[in-house]
Amino acid sequence: MSFQQPAGYAGNLSVADAYAILTADEKSVLVDVRTQPEWTYVGVPDLGRLGKTPIFQEWQIYPSMQVAADFTPRLVAALTARGADVSTPVLFICRSGVRSRSAAIALTEAGWSRCYNIAEGFEGELDGTRRRGALGGWRVRGLPWTQS
Repeated sequence: MSFQQPAGYAGNLSVADAYAILTADEKSVLVDVRTQPEWTYVGVPDLGRLGKTPIFQEWQIYPSMQVAADFTPRLVAALTARGADVSTPVLFICRSGVRSRSAAIALTEAGWSRCYNIAEGFEGELDGTRRRGALGGWRVRGLPWTQS
């Protein structure tokens, strides 16, 4: 398992390691913190094979892109409704691993001990032409996803 433990949250995971945790730990939860337009037009992780669905909650509210002031309490309520507790593995994903890192830190600060950032995100890093979707990320690595 590729793993780094930076300060402020449980650590960074590759998309493959994140999917392995989601597969092996039935209580684990994926939280997609991108915006509604990203979910609609870019696609979303599909956890149907695992009998799961991600939680979709914006870290930053589109179109202002201000951090959602109620992000943490809303997420805690959603996690609790699914039977999660402070020891449940919560894996965060965004486009490229930046917003999801901030979300992992925020939930850790609220007392949740196993908050992970999926470092490559859904679309991966920028390539040589400054486009995403070719170098890493959930989709490029062949993990299940769907688009509306």
